[in-house]
Amino acid sequence: MPYNEHFPRQGRIEVICGSMFSGKTEELIRRLNRARIAQQKVEIYKPMIDTRYSEEDVVSHDSNSVASTPVESSQSILLMATEADVIGIDEAQFFDEGLVEVCNTLANRGKRIIIAGLDMDFKGVPFGPMPALCAIAEDVTKVHAICVRCGNLAHVSHRIVEGDKQVMLGELQEYEPLCRQCYNKTQ
Repeated sequence: MPYNEHFPRQGRIEVICGSMFSGKTEELIRRLNRARIAQQKVEIYKPMIDTRYSEEDVVSHDSNSVASTPVESSQSILLMATEADVIGIDEAQFFDEGLVEVCNTLANRGKRIIIAGLDMDFKGVPFGPMPALCAIAEDVTKVHAICVRCGNLAHVSHRIVEGDKQVMLGELQEYEPLCRQCYNKTQ
């Protein structure tokens, strides 16, 4: 049934998760573009620390992009997203744990929230607020890259450079998607 004043839209949370190079941002951009085609007001946010391809735009590894607003914290999204029907959030793993409550609050206000992020870090450990976001979401889509060593579905973003910090921005020079079996061989 189309949206109008007589039938207000119900809020919901959708999570797109998986390893690096799996198409999370591509899927986020696709869903946001469809919302725009449906003439819904769309706003997109990303963490300020993510400057790999652009200071402001959300950019996929395939170079598709959409304008976004970089923010310092999840609370900024709550304050800025009052007019949107659909709210996109990229690289959610880099946000604080408050993102879970922000998304719940916005969904309870009738907003559709679409979140993309890594579900696990380079050690295969659940990453940031992503596990809790998956738990509260109405819809979770797990996308997969292809293991660069054997061609199976990738399970983890394996770091191939030195460093033990959980957050290290990088691309193919720093990470490779590996399946569970190939990843376990590196340990």
